[in-house]
Amino acid sequence: MKTTDEPDSANTPETKGGLRARLPALLRGDLVSSGEAASPASGEEYAAQPVPAERQVHWPAVAIISAMVAFSLPTFITGAEVFLASSNDDAIVAVVTGCLALALIASISGAIGAATHLSSYMLTRIAFGNRGAAFVNLAFAVSLLGWFGVNIDLFGGALQRLLGEGLGLHPPLWLIELGAGAAMTATTIYGFRAINLLSTLLVPVMMVTTALLLAAALDLRDLSASFAVQQASTLSLGDAISSVIGGMIVGAVILPDVTRFLRDWRGAVYTALLSYVAVQTLVMTVGGLAADALGNDDFLDVMLVLGMSAAAFVIVIAGSWVLNSLNLYSATLSVEATTQRLPNTPLIVLLGALGTVAAFFNILDAFLTFLFYLAIVFVPVAGVIAVDYLFVRRDAYGRLDSIDSMRASALGAWLLGSAIALLGAEGVISGSGIAALDAMLAAALGYFLLARLGPST
Repeated sequence: MKTTDEPDSANTPETKGGLRARLPALLRGDLVSSGEAASPASGEEYAAQPVPAERQVHWPAVAIISAMVAFSLPTFITGAEVFLASSNDDAIVAVVTGCLALALIASISGAIGAATHLSSYMLTRIAFGNRGAAFVNLAFAVSLLGWFGVNIDLFGGALQRLLGEGLGLHPPLWLIELGAGAAMTATTIYGFRAINLLSTLLVPVMMVTTALLLAAALDLRDLSASFAVQQASTLSLGDAISSVIGGMIVGAVILPDVTRFLRDWRGAVYTALLSYVAVQTLVMTVGGLAADALGNDDFLDVMLVLGMSAAAFVIVIAGSWVLNSLNLYSATLSVEATTQRLPNTPLIVLLGALGTVAAFFNILDAFLTFLFYLAIVFVPVAGVIAVDYLFVRRDAYGRLDSIDSMRASALGAWLLGSAIALLGAEGVISGSGIAALDAMLAAALGYFLLARLGPST
């Protein structure tokens, strides 16, 4: 579809002015017209349709959700583990570098979601074709549902311990996990608006909690002396950066699930910068300094020793609630965008129940390795979509009624990137030393070459 101020030549790489001049046009999202934003067939969350103009919001409403995820317990734990396994200066470099890389990935994927107003799973369908995307999207759903269960397991164990040590209460683990799963599922049923409201209420609380944790950690150490003492490192700098990126990269890849509600693509960049550069860098550093002050990477131990059991309750409950609601929300979008047959609310309840039951049976320890490898092969998907939208077939993202059945060039590039990700994770090959970035770049370059030199599908 062509707008009145955009000539046909804007779709070609030969447009005068170069990439810098083309980026605003590439990302502004003119291709989705008001006529294409009709009532969706799959519920008000628009799993398989562009978000209509009346549901779009300004960027702070989305940024606060993404920021709340950065305040979650896994972020604190990642910071603690990186600082305990690295020297302090290496840990700071790893956190800053990793968060900058995540912000770049999130900016690109989120901006495309905001420009098209489509979820990450619809973007995958367009780039890979209906049949090609079916496996990728359902694998995404399995991964997100698995992490939903993992986080309930983590939440249940942490809350049970805090209740026992802080209040002398000893509820059974299954009861905590059942309540957590029900609360997170109920929030997801109400969709983006409920998650946004919950995040708006909890972000100020998490900011105060993080500030108190930083003050408590600094009371135990002379910060300047801390950086003068170099502890033995068990992680190389590259591995430390990979730990920062690897633990959070799926969230950056699927950021379109929330940025599609934005009115302007620039809001996605602001969201990524706030979430990854500002909040996540701060949270990982605070968690790392607190753990390093006590020489303990068990984050709950650290909080309890610092006399911050109430703050620990806030971090465990608030962070896990929003993070897991988003996991279930994205898993539901994935299934809906792929099947387009299942009603929204029963699907959320079903998926939430499956994730909660998985936590009950404590099968998730064995599942973690599977989830790790499943996550790293998703990263190349973002590279393929970025190149497809920015350089190859931008006009295809405005034609939802004519999505290809299968796109071999996209699948081939994804397989190439996935192979590099797996080989890099096993230490067989090493490019930049950060397997996720190597995989994304390989997939992006491979797709560009295949799309330009090979057949269109």
